Amino acid sequence: MRYLSTRTTTDKLFAIALVLKAIDALGEVAGGLWLLLIDPQWLQGRVAVLVAPELREDPRDVLAMHVLHWAAHLKQHAMLFAGVYLLSHGVAKLVVLVEIVRGRLWAYPGLIALTALFAAYQLYHMAVTGLSAGYLALTLFDLLIIALTNVEYVKLRSPGSAIPGFDRD
Repeated sequence: MRYLSTRTTTDKLFAIALVLKAIDALGEVAGGLWLLLIDPQWLQGRVAVLVAPELREDPRDVLAMHVLHWAAHLKQHAMLFAGVYLLSHGVAKLVVLVEIVRGRLWAYPGLIALTALFAAYQLYHMAVTGLSAGYLALTLFDLLIIALTNVEYVKLRSPGSAIPGFDRD
């Protein structure tokens, strides 16, 4: 790691946020690959096996019925879209995060733009499908990432920030 300062509270928050974003990105890559590699019918069978005990206990279990309904209507094209979306999103985030850790100044606006695009999509999704606690939390986290990245970027661009090993290109 060539550069990632943890001198101030903001620096520490930024470093923690980057680690959380990297974990998220790795999960997206894994999830995207998984969706691209599995067969929807195989998944439907596994879901049915998993929810069967719950449905035997309570045939009207809302969560189990919802998951079973979701799996039954899962189509190959939907899995392809979700897999490509997750994989591309995860890889793009990992590239930008690695370049920030390597000290590349250009990666800061890259992370801001990438995160803003996905936050905009999340807001659009919530406007169309309704408010979701998960999407809301993810969007708020993305807005925090944007703010912290901007603070770090402005600090690094300031004339007095001669940081050893930091690449201003």
